[in-house]
Amino acid sequence: MTGARIEFFYDLSSPWTYLAFTNLQPILARTGTEAVLRPILVGGVFNAVNQSVYAAREATDNRKLNHAWKVMKDWSKLAGVEMHFPSQYHPAKSVVAMRMACTLADDMPALTKFTKAAFESYFGRQENLDDPETLVAVAKAAGLDGDAMQAAAQTDAVKALLRSNTEEVIARGGYGSPTIFVDGTKMYFGNDQLPLVEFALKEKPA
Repeated sequence: MTGARIEFFYDLSSPWTYLAFTNLQPILARTGTEAVLRPILVGGVFNAVNQSVYAAREATDNRKLNHAWKVMKDWSKLAGVEMHFPSQYHPAKSVVAMRMACTLADDMPALTKFTKAAFESYFGRQENLDDPETLVAVAKAAGLDGDAMQAAAQTDAVKALLRSNTEEVIARGGYGSPTIFVDGTKMYFGNDQLPLVEFALKEKPA
């Protein structure tokens, strides 16, 4: 899907990314825009450029973080998504899931289906995002060849693609998931900045 105006760098383990992915869809429809989904490992991004995330998670008296959980629940109601977070499987490493996502990099409709199904599995039904059998079942339920995806996810080419995507978003200034680019250079972060994404889409491409 060359020439798409939106790049959506994301990790399936992020609840805010689930919200952004959901809320992006009507924006794409309203603007007639296509998006390229770019799977990454958000842990790799945090380790490289945003380690303060870990300290914030451990601070039980962090008012900003505690309020964010309340706001996240409000956003989930507004978006109409079932959000049960955190679950017993949090935090998820998501390596297998993101490699399986990378196997669909050349088929955006299929990758979109898998992404949506995986989000619903992890955040809706509280299933284990790190369990290969669960991921295969999720893919099959979405009408995809989960066994083939799991096999391909173990190849060097797919592993390299996930590393490359993660390194690319860091190099381009990203610091978490989702990182969204409009027309290659306009970077936005997270669900809350989607109005700015839509505004940028309505401007003429540079």
